[in-house]
Order: sequence, then C-alpha cells, then structure tokens
Amino acid sequence: MPRENILVVDDEPNILKVLGDILTDEGYRVRTAHSGEDALAEVQRSSPDLVILDIWLPGMDGLQTLDVLKGVVPETPVIMISGHGTIETAVRAIKMGAYDFIEKPPTIERTLLAVQHGLEQQRLLQENRALRQHLERQYEIIGESPAIRRILTQVESVAPSHGRVLIRGESGTGKELIARAIHRSSLRRERPFVEVNCAAIPDELIESELFGHEKGAFTGALTTRRGKFELADEGTIFLDEVGDMSLKAQSKVLRVLQEQVFERVGGTEVFRVDVRVIAASNKDLEEETRAGRFREDLYYRLNVVPIEVPPLRERREDILLMARHFLKGFCAEYGKKEKTLSPDAMELFLQHPWPGNVRELKNVVERLVIMVPGEVIHRFHVDPALQARPVRAEGTSFVPEISRTASLREARNRFEREYILMHLQENQGNVTRTAERLKIERSNLHRKLKAYGIGNPPDREAHS
Repeated sequence: MPRENILVVDDEPNILKVLGDILTDEGYRVRTAHSGEDALAEVQRSSPDLVILDIWLPGMDGLQTLDVLKGVVPETPVIMISGHGTIETAVRAIKMGAYDFIEKPPTIERTLLAVQHGLEQQRLLQENRALRQHLERQYEIIGESPAIRRILTQVESVAPSHGRVLIRGESGTGKELIARAIHRSSLRRERPFVEVNCAAIPDELIESELFGHEKGAFTGALTTRRGKFELADEGTIFLDEVGDMSLKAQSKVLRVLQEQVFERVGGTEVFRVDVRVIAASNKDLEEETRAGRFREDLYYRLNVVPIEVPPLRERREDILLMARHFLKGFCAEYGKKEKTLSPDAMELFLQHPWPGNVRELKNVVERLVIMVPGEVIHRFHVDPALQARPVRAEGTSFVPEISRTASLREARNRFEREYILMHLQENQGNVTRTAERLKIERSNLHRKLKAYGIGNPPDREAHS
C-alpha cells in the first residue's frame, strides 16, 4: 500500500477535494495548499514526495511557484494542472522542470498514472544517488600516511584539467582507485568511466576491444561492435597495465592521443572522440622503452602527470585503517555483527609484508569476516589466513614453497608449520579438533604452535 506524501496546490476547493479523495483512496497521504506561498511553506514542513500544482493561482502563480520549488527541492516531481492551459504554457512548464502537465478537469486514470510515473522517477533518482554513493565508498581511497596525502593532493590538482595521467605502482596498490578519484573530481564526472585491463586481453583481440570492429571483420565478428574508446567519448578511459599492450595496438592508441580519431577493425569510417586517457602500469615503462617493448613516443604522451603509488609495506600507518574499513564493509555486506581486531591480531597485520598489497589485505579481511564465528578476530585466526595457499582440490597433495637452498631441518620445519596452519584454518582455530586431525596430543600441538610463533589460540573443546 503506497504511503507517499503528496501536496496538492489549487485555489479551487472542489479541485482540492476531488484530487484529495482520489489520492487518499489509493493510499497516499494528501496535504493541500491554496496558494503558492502556502505551498512553499508546506514543502518546508512536510517534504512531500510529489507536488500537484495549479498554474493559475492568486498572488504567486504556478510557474513562479514551480521556479522556486525547483530551487528548493529540485528532485521532487511537480505535476502542473490547468483549465486554461495552452501548448505554449505546457512546454514552458516542462522546460522549467515540471514532470507532467494535466488539463482540468483531471480524470482519475490520467491523474493516477501521472502520479505513479512521477513517484517512480523519484524512486529511480533516489536509488541512483544511493548507488553512486555506495560506489564512491567502494572506491574510496583510505589512508592518512604522507604518501596517501601527497597522492590526494596530486589528484585534486590534476582532476579539473584534461591532462593525461600515468599511475605507476605494484599490483594491488590501488591504481584503479586513483584513476576513479581523478575522474570523479573532473569536469567529465557525469560522463562514462571505461576501464580496460590490457593484460587480460589477448594480443589478437586488443584492437577490437579498444576500437571496435565491423561485422565480418574477422571470424566470429557476427555483428558490429563499438570499442572502449567510442564508449568513453566525452568521458575517461583507464588503460590498466598499459605496459602489456602489443606494439601494434600502441601505435593505434598513439594516433588517438595525437589526432583524437580511429577506425574500427575491418572498417574505413573515421570516428572522432573526445576522451581523457589515464594509464597505469606495474612495469618500469622507461626500461620497457629501452628494451623496445614499449613505444617511447607513447610513453611521453601518457606520462604528462606521473603519480607514484608506494606499496603497502612502505605505508604501514595505513594498514589498520584500511583493515577496519574493509571489516566494516564486509560485515555489512554479509549481514554479520561488526567484528574487531584484537591487539595481537593488529600486531600481526602490521608485521606482515603484504606482497599482494591492498588487494591481499582486502581478501584476507573478507576471508576472516566469513570464517571467524565470533566478534573478535585474534592472532590465531589471522596467522592461518595470512599463510593460506589456494584451496586444494580433494585428494591433491600439499606442497609448501621451500627454497632449494634450505637445509633439511629448515625444510622440515617449514613443511610442518604450514601443514599445521592449513589444518588450523580448516578447523577455524580449534586446537582440539586440529590435534585430533593431526593425530597428536593437544599439549604437543600447543608446544609446536608456540615454537613456530603461530600464536596462542584458546584451548576450546571440540564441541565449542
């Protein structure tokens, strides 16, 4: 049953009664006003979801009231009604921001349809705004280290311009987040942001992916397809891992940067685009140019504004801040009570080298949110998560990574430590069940955990 609040503004009591009865019968909450001035006051009091507004009103007329309403509550749909309306008046009202125009006397069907559609548009606008806010939080740059503050200052400076940006850093450091932050703060923020992972596209398909293709251009090209540059017109294209692009594709990208034109694969028509290019790479592109694997002229075209993203191990003051951010987000996503890290778990987070950077940190936190039953995450939970290898298929062997230069004793200890960690994680940190699985005494397992620095899990019974 609808419970939206609708304001009806008309100086004719009969119209107010008719519309009020129609809308009330449909379950809407109805408020009324007799003038434009009264309508503006009512909007301040009740924040209606939709306004039905007569054009001919005493004092401030309907169009003047509409103009003020659009400045005060721009997203609230306004339906204009009039018994003396003309096409010119209706067109003017729509141009001023009215959602619809109804002639008097209003029919039940026409009124309800306009109201339903107007409210649906408002719901879509609210959902779109909520989705955009969610996406902005998802791609938020978290950190207070000097390196992050420096990057945010660079983003703020470069975003309003049309300058190309080259973001460099190890895999998983958050280069995409920086690219999105630049786009979000730019003059193109209402236009598309199109991402291309150059490393994930085979060489034979990269040109089609970037520039599109015509029907029949190659085997499997059953229809004409628009490329990423065309889709990003007037917006931003993000070329992630641009160092993995083939030399042939590089030459075509260079042409787009120089002339803002391209042709689809298999076509002759020239397309002109206005695209801002942000590129990223985990490779040393200067070394790649010296080795002949990356075009020097393209490198200089892309490297107008360089941004360096340090690895997570070089900005440890951000680790716990990001961990808490991910904890809160994943707990909300999975419908769990918010979890916290114990002091010994925090210490382990700070000690870990994070070779996978922010991506690894995020994956570890998600794993902990899913696997840890309680509201406090302890060191004995974290240690197996940090040491975890990819999940093994049933029946496959467990082989930890051991250096060939390690002694037999070192190799044996490494194997035993990781084997214990694997079973401890599978048993969610329960020492009793892990000892039973390993067929050793619980006290013996405790000694091994202490010897290998795995932490001190509470001695819970198997039924706990």
